[in-house]
Amino acid sequence: MVEQRGDTGDQGAFFAAYEEMLRRWPADVTGIDVPTPYGRTRVHVCGPETGAPLVLLPGGGTTSMVWFGNVEELSRDHRVYAVDVMGDFGRSVNDGAPLRGAGDLMAWLDAVLDGLGLAEARWCGHSYGAAIALRYALGAPHRVSRLALLDPTNCFAGPSPRYLLRALPTLLRPTVARQRSFLLWETGRPPEDRGWQDFLDSTTTAVRSKVVALRRPRPKELRTCTVPTLVLLAERSRTHDARRVAARARDLLPGADVVILPDASHHSVPTERPAALNRLLTRFLAA
Repeated sequence: MVEQRGDTGDQGAFFAAYEEMLRRWPADVTGIDVPTPYGRTRVHVCGPETGAPLVLLPGGGTTSMVWFGNVEELSRDHRVYAVDVMGDFGRSVNDGAPLRGAGDLMAWLDAVLDGLGLAEARWCGHSYGAAIALRYALGAPHRVSRLALLDPTNCFAGPSPRYLLRALPTLLRPTVARQRSFLLWETGRPPEDRGWQDFLDSTTTAVRSKVVALRRPRPKELRTCTVPTLVLLAERSRTHDARRVAARARDLLPGADVVILPDASHHSVPTERPAALNRLLTRFLAA
């Protein structure tokens, strides 16, 4: 069930860029492979062993490496567990039971937490990772003590048709030129970090197994959420209208903190404004 991207499937270049990004993490980071019924899951762990557990879920196509600008600050007081999502790029390998739907994805997360010895954790997800985290919080609230959703997709509103149309060529036949053009359209400027640009380029020839699509939660499901939640939206996001999504989030999760991050785009939330994001996250997670 492996799906190849690009023309060469150059895993060597992808993993070289992956390891290059990992070298920028705190010195105490350890990569562990957690066995699950669906295959082994790569989790990068750092921070004090006595720190509150914090699980990080990345957006689609970015892997756990997307948190390179956040982990040093977040791991000061937390035991950070940054996960490569099963089915997407990265070092998690779906060589066990297939992931057929949301139920399997939720069972996979249960197995990951069990394998890490965690009864519960604080959770933070970006984009697709936010959608996974929200779905897990709705289904297993006893395992989610706090929830941070960073410019979440398909949680309170679907992506705009214009965004999907722009993304389609990159999704169907990715090349470096197509991906750079799409991200430039969405973010308004190239990545400031050259290493991160190199990593994004490398994903166009990486391979992955099929990503699980998640339906948007129904309003009545969202209104049952009891987990303290931060919804952080990117002011310049072209994935959706940030202010419209903010209004809907406030309506469906009346107890949530809803914040719009100035001068941020959807794809750049974790990487281009790390200091501002880290301040908001640490304040919320410690509340």
